[in-house]
Amino acid sequence: MAPARGDVAGCAPCPIVVAYPPMATAPAPGPIDVSRLARQWVSDYCRQTQSGDVLCSGDAPWSEMLEEIASAVGDDLAFARERVQRHAEDIGMGFRIIGESEERPWPVSPVPLLIGEAEWAGIAQGVVQRATLLEMICADIYGEARLIADGLLPAALVSGSPFFLRPLVGLVPAGGHHLHFIAIDLGRGPDGEWRVLADHLRAPAGAGYALENRLAMTRTFGVLQQRLNIQRQAPFFAAFRAGLAAACKRTEPRIGLMTPGRYNPSYPEQAHLARYLGLLLVEGADLAVLDDKLYVRTIAGQKRVDALWRRVDPRLIDPLAFDSKSTIGVAGLVEAMAADNVVVANAPGAAVLESAAFSAFLPRLSRALLGAPLAIPNIATWWCGQEKALGHVTDNLDAMLIGPAFPAPTLGLDGSEPVAWADMDQSAQARVRADMERRPQDYVGQEIVRISTMPVVADDRLVPRPFTLRVFAARSGDGSWTVMPGGFARIGEHPDPRASVIGEGMWSADVAVLGGQQAAPASLLAPSDTVSIRRNPGTLPSRVADNFFWLGRYLERGEALLGAIRVMLGNTIDADGGAALARETVGKLVGIITDDGAAPAPESFRRADLIAFAGAALEAEGGGWRSVRSISQTARSIGAGSRDRLSADMLRLLDAPFPRGGGLLDRAGTLQRRYVAIAGLAAEHMSRTDAWRFLDIGRRIERAASVARAVRLFGRADATADDLSTLLDIADSQISYRQRYLSGIARLPVVDLVALDPGNPRALAFQINVINEHLRALPVLSDDGMAEPQQAEAIGLAALVATATAATFSAERLGDIERRLGKLSDAIGRRYFLQGAEHVRQGGLTLA
Repeated sequence: MAPARGDVAGCAPCPIVVAYPPMATAPAPGPIDVSRLARQWVSDYCRQTQSGDVLCSGDAPWSEMLEEIASAVGDDLAFARERVQRHAEDIGMGFRIIGESEERPWPVSPVPLLIGEAEWAGIAQGVVQRATLLEMICADIYGEARLIADGLLPAALVSGSPFFLRPLVGLVPAGGHHLHFIAIDLGRGPDGEWRVLADHLRAPAGAGYALENRLAMTRTFGVLQQRLNIQRQAPFFAAFRAGLAAACKRTEPRIGLMTPGRYNPSYPEQAHLARYLGLLLVEGADLAVLDDKLYVRTIAGQKRVDALWRRVDPRLIDPLAFDSKSTIGVAGLVEAMAADNVVVANAPGAAVLESAAFSAFLPRLSRALLGAPLAIPNIATWWCGQEKALGHVTDNLDAMLIGPAFPAPTLGLDGSEPVAWADMDQSAQARVRADMERRPQDYVGQEIVRISTMPVVADDRLVPRPFTLRVFAARSGDGSWTVMPGGFARIGEHPDPRASVIGEGMWSADVAVLGGQQAAPASLLAPSDTVSIRRNPGTLPSRVADNFFWLGRYLERGEALLGAIRVMLGNTIDADGGAALARETVGKLVGIITDDGAAPAPESFRRADLIAFAGAALEAEGGGWRSVRSISQTARSIGAGSRDRLSADMLRLLDAPFPRGGGLLDRAGTLQRRYVAIAGLAAEHMSRTDAWRFLDIGRRIERAASVARAVRLFGRADATADDLSTLLDIADSQISYRQRYLSGIARLPVVDLVALDPGNPRALAFQINVINEHLRALPVLSDDGMAEPQQAEAIGLAALVATATAATFSAERLGDIERRLGKLSDAIGRRYFLQGAEHVRQGGLTLA
């Protein structure tokens, strides 16, 4: 199978996804004979299938599995599909297609692929053999090159690959292995024989999706695992984590998962795996090499990184060694590898073996290096770079797939996937034939393989669809290979059983490997008596702190703008003919909104113009306007970049679609409640870690600036009753004021409550006090006891506010506070956040 479209690393599983209707109501319970219903499903299904279907020709207990589905959903298979899909979406996994800004939900079929214990043992044995062979070939290519010297591999096959990285020749990877984690795509023929369709070594994707499929199935059909003795996946992930740790020099290594970033197609999977395995999710900008050692930039200084699970294109990981234009790599990473100071899984050069042309030589290499044939054969492949193979391909074009020999586009083919010659039109055939004559080494011919089908739910019934199986293998703590029991199945959209047309698939399915006895519960959690209790939440990269800081600022900015819009819409001021002072109050509200760049100023202060203005400030898209919608989208984007540290509920609120329908005030109210819910989650559900502190600091700085501006505009000496009432509305302090002062509204009490009362959570003084508390709790780089610049700036602000009174709190002082809040924000950024390509922080360095 060719790599999925749009993946930087060439192997993200990105199926086509349909839109799902709202989840149906569960079928009413009733007396259902689940055994009879399962038999009926099997009978109806097998009448549609051809030979080789896994349900109709296999020996796995499909009827028992279908009985469990019937027990959960009755005879409504469509509801089973919706239910398992809803659980998958609740887990929070998704994927993105290159060119699309929105993530798509990962599609899961409610019917798993069942594989018996004996059949799986043969698959696992073949995968381990293949992993061993690929490691030996890779070590030779970048080592002694005996395979080329002995004529077992053509030199052009190696040097012609864009993923042959010459700077790595002679480099022995830290830990001694090139491969630590691989994925292999398998197809099952109608005769039951499995064949390898593709190897994924660059940055194998999909293990997180396999984990999600299993979680969704377990939540939907809870007893299925126990009834069928399904083997568990957790031991595989534990073994992989132990294998990475064992390859490191330090006994307590720090391991990171290196991601290209949130726009990568499989970024949600990467974040999910990092959280599940307890790895640090890092980008290239988070890392720096110093004295041939790798460090992550954190708010507490540089911290040593011992191993990276790489999900970045190998040509982009080090701009000094490979692509000098790369902006997502780490300068000097290869030097750190050469110094044996960092383990990179997989080693960058391993991608050379992904070329389809290598499949033509693996059978011979297996016999030469292992003394045995491949336990799981490839699909038959001929590399056209050799004269005899080229002749065979050209003589049998009508029975061939024609594809690129290397992971690079050719002039003759439109895409990177192999195409059946018989499916090409005459012009496409002529173009391919002409290019094959010019550069035959760029092409391979492959046999057309027909693969088995499995059941999938369509139109409330089971229908057969072709599938492929992605299997994962990882190096464990003792250096041996272990295979994940299962993986995930990719299911085709159409009944055509040719492997070449399954494409990226329509659905995925859990793969359940059946055991002879009940599988013991397994978990990545260590035994309770072997783990030392700790309350340090761990390393916080500077980039993540930056994200949380600005997430807090944008959330508060959106809420403040929304508050001003709601006050203007709901205000009782008669803008069509009231007193001049009332119009001035409206003008100040309009000024706040226009100064924020939310919308162009209204043509007049007539009611209709103000409503149109409020609508634009709320919902405007494009044009550079910073409307509530635009701010919400920015907050959503920032949150997506830190999804490994945010709860599913928080991400769901950030991702929620902008409200539609109803009146303008109704939509504004819906948004207000959403902002309140997000603030509540942050206040009551987030641990008081440094990440939470940066989120709250950002919120407090933004709120302090907003309150200072509001007091400067509405609380000045000539303020009217309308001004003061508006100020209380903007500061959400109307009730507090009414409870405290029964004699009516007056300027000095309002200013004191909104600006100077340290007990009012909306007041300026409260924000500045909280900021000081947070900055005192954050790490510092020196131990001299002196305040750092950001702390000194916050202390000065606190003194300025604490010594003020409502009578002396002038517009000039408020303007000064606004400017100093900006300086405080800059000081926090300089101290804690990434500044270009800097390596170390001035004033101290922690190299733990």
